This record gives sequence, structure tokens and C-alpha cells, in this order.
Amino acid sequence: MAAAVDGNAFVPLDGGCTCGAVRYRMMAAPLFVHCCHCRWCQRETGSSFALNALIEPAHMQLLQGTVDVVLTPSASGRGQKYVRCPHCRVALWSHYAGAGDAVCFVRVGTLDTPDQLPPDLHIFTMSKQPWVVLPPGAPAVTEYYEREAYWPAASLARWRALREARPSES
Repeated sequence: MAAAVDGNAFVPLDGGCTCGAVRYRMMAAPLFVHCCHCRWCQRETGSSFALNALIEPAHMQLLQGTVDVVLTPSASGRGQKYVRCPHCRVALWSHYAGAGDAVCFVRVGTLDTPDQLPPDLHIFTMSKQPWVVLPPGAPAVTEYYEREAYWPAASLARWRALREARPSES
């Protein structure tokens, strides 16, 4: 699993929006980092993919500013909550309907050191732009994936704890 580490300990990662009004900190290693190549993410980001670090809100700390939560349509039809800077409107993280508010999907590009969190898995490669070339041996799946097949045991344990705390959300 990708993680920013110093020896064996996680080093908190700071990030923020473009204008500097909002600053945040990831206080723990992410559960998982995936790079989504679906057409929906391409449209939402205006780019070729979305690189998301999944982490529990309890491990996120808002250091400065306030955020707006914007409900946007999603491919599932259940909507997605984007957390944005109220000034420059940069998307910092989101909450997908499947996990609800139990997981933040942090936009890795908003971190001060995004190179610390490379993707653990490329997903929805069936709609990947043909000129995006994945590194040889990079883990990739055609569509979505089963957590149990890719997530490390420690992340699966954290996920189970989230589900037990919020049984109505998966």
C-alpha cells in the first residue's frame, strides 16, 4: 500500500486549495489509493483520471478555513458530496454514496507532496484514455474491484470498524 512513511511511521501530509484559504492534514496513512479512469471522473475533474486517497474523516484535520459541501450528480444516481474551497472552488475531497460520510476521497493532487501517494490500483481502465500508459506491472482492473482482493489487511480491518460503527452504510 502506498503511504508516506519516515522509517515505519506515517508522516502526516498537509494539503490545501489553490488560493490558500483552506488547509488540511491527513493524520494517518490512507486506507487505499486508487486512480480512477472512468468517464465520469474524467468529466468531473476535467482531466484523464481522478487520483483518490481514501481515509476516514477522523484522520482528517481542517487546519485553516471553512469548506463548502456541494452535492453533484454521480453515475450511481445517488449523488456525490464534493468538499470545496468556498473561494477558489477547488475540490479537496469528496464523499461517494457507497461509503457515505464514513470515508473521505482526498484528491491527491491537492496535497503539498502528492508524489507521496502513488496509486495502489488503477480502476476502470476500460475507459482509460489510450495515450495514458500505465507503468509495466502496475496493478489495474477493467472496472471496479473487490476490496478484499487488493486492500492490505490493516486497511480491511479499519474498513470493518467503519462498517460496524455505521451499519447502514457500506
